[in-house]
Parts: sequence; structure tokens; C-alpha cells
Amino acid sequence: MSTLKVVKGDPTPEELAALVTVLATRAAAPPPAPDTDRASNWATYWRNARTPFHPGPGQWRASAHP
Repeated sequence: MSTLKVVKGDPTPEELAALVTVLATRAAAPPPAPDTDRASNWATYWRNARTPFHPGPGQWRASAHP
């Protein structure tokens, strides 16, 4: 069991009860589920690995030379 200690101020019994309730509720809540809708880093690797296309005259020839 943990101990709660007030180090500054003079809270009322109602304020302490509210604080204890919030802390107990937070401790009892299950951890949030991981976001499975987000693409993995491997799936989005190509966005960071290549440079964007810049269409224009002569770009087809320049695309062969990094």
C-alpha cells in the first residue's frame, strides 16, 4: 500500500478524497490498447527512402543519376 503525503498547502478532506479517487481510478484503469490501424515502419519506409518526383524537362535523363 502506498502512502500519500501532502508536503505543501492545507487541502480539505473533500480535496484529498477527490485526489485519492482520481489516483485510484487511474491506477485501476487498463493500459491503452496499441494503435493497430497505423501502418508499421516497414510499410512506410519507402516514404523516407526515396526522394520525391520533380517533373519537368530533362528529368527523365536526370533520374538515372542520384
